[in-house]
Amino acid sequence: MFDPVQLRTFLTVAQTLSFTQAAHRLGLRQSTVSQHIRKLEAATGRPLFSRDTHGVDLTEDGEAMLGFARTILEANERAASWFTGTRLRGRLRFGASEDFVLTRLPEILEGFRRDHPEVDLELTVELSGTLHERLRAGRLDLVLAKRSEDRPQGRLVWRDRLVWIGSERLRVDPDRPLPLIVFPPPGLTRARALEVLERHGRAWRIVCTSGSLNGLVAAARAGLGVMAHTRGLIPPGLVRIPDRAALPDLGAVDFVLLHGERGGRGDAARAAADALAAAVLAGGDRLHRPRSG
Repeated sequence: MFDPVQLRTFLTVAQTLSFTQAAHRLGLRQSTVSQHIRKLEAATGRPLFSRDTHGVDLTEDGEAMLGFARTILEANERAASWFTGTRLRGRLRFGASEDFVLTRLPEILEGFRRDHPEVDLELTVELSGTLHERLRAGRLDLVLAKRSEDRPQGRLVWRDRLVWIGSERLRVDPDRPLPLIVFPPPGLTRARALEVLERHGRAWRIVCTSGSLNGLVAAARAGLGVMAHTRGLIPPGLVRIPDRAALPDLGAVDFVLLHGERGGRGDAARAAADALAAAVLAGGDRLHRPRSG
């Protein structure tokens, strides 16, 4: 009933919330992306996206289609793998940013392990800045992390905004230094937060530093201060700091996939990295929201 090509386009638009970015990622013209979405909406008889001057967002039916589209595409991939007889092997060193600790990334990795049981997957969870350093040093094959300003490469998984979050009970005093909860260097979110505050002349003090997202979340839930975080990944028990606090805008953030250098690791590692990258891109909508509970 539903065309897999159109479903793949739908998922990409849902992940990037941009027809332009979806076209770039898929290697298609924007008009082709729009055509795929129109045909899919015609097949469902429902609008899947709402569009206005501010951007693109999923409708309620679009949210429902996410799960259906992913299931259909995953079944297609498993069938293709079975009948082509491809068996990936080798060691794959994958790095994921701390941002994904509370998301459904484990479901994507579980599906990859099920489909490719002979791949020896080694997972490293670290700060985005640290992952970029390890990738450059040849210690990782594939990285899912925030895009670094000094390394603009990478395949876009999704784009979001950084916002200030904290406990619902927290009250920000404009006459006192802003209490900050931050990752240690070389955290990219930390660097962005400090740069923005300095640029706007807003005084600040660090009240908690932790290399673990769970540690930062615990401090924020305790009301120690505020933290910069991705809007689509706000952990349970925390909320956006209201506009009346007059905190400066933190800007956009891109989450990207980056491959290691193609030389030296062999065809097996490259094939495994390509397969995991495809799985992350196909299931990217699972990363937009934290796990419940």
